[in-house]
Amino acid sequence: MEEIIQFDKQLLLLVNGSDSQFFDYLILTLTNAKTWIPLYLGLFYVVLKSNKNVREVGLILAAAGLCYLLAGAVDDGIVKPLVARWRPTHDPEIGALVDVVNGYRGGKYGFFSAHAANTFSIAIFFSLLMRQRMLTFFLVGYSLVNCYTRLYLGVHYPGDITVGLLWGGFVGWFVHWLYCRITVPAKYDIRHCYVPICILGLTLLTAIIMAAFDVHL
Repeated sequence: MEEIIQFDKQLLLLVNGSDSQFFDYLILTLTNAKTWIPLYLGLFYVVLKSNKNVREVGLILAAAGLCYLLAGAVDDGIVKPLVARWRPTHDPEIGALVDVVNGYRGGKYGFFSAHAANTFSIAIFFSLLMRQRMLTFFLVGYSLVNCYTRLYLGVHYPGDITVGLLWGGFVGWFVHWLYCRITVPAKYDIRHCYVPICILGLTLLTAIIMAAFDVHL
């Protein structure tokens, strides 16, 4: 186990940070939850266009909320305090070696990554719900970009990210399974699903432009 822990730490140091202020600002923007609000609104638009009544829309919103509750809230409220594994930025062994961006260090404990769990649970739930391959590709990409930002900023070890993805994937699958036990999912038109895909592209482009002009959220 000790060898795995040491490998985890060395791997983090290989991918953490850079000497580029542009990438620093880009990563700070992409790791911010506010950046992805347009994506969530785009997914909400698809839900509204594809479901016939308030009950159906409400069930999906409740399911998305349950994803967040089981993926992130359980992690932050229960797992992190119980496991109490230092974030790299607070780890007495390698904390001084971690490249910190703009003084951002996060909370004391980092196992497992709530960013990974939250974003992947949402990606998996909506991928299973909408059954559109292209949308699935972009949603998984959105989650993995969020995961990379946490490594870049040095606030999670790769092991934290891996466990977060596994837990988030299970939560997304479980919530979708539960949703299908309650109701029959609607059919989703790929034309509607292009909206969140385009929003994702515009979000990344906006983040790049902001970083180029030294602006971040």
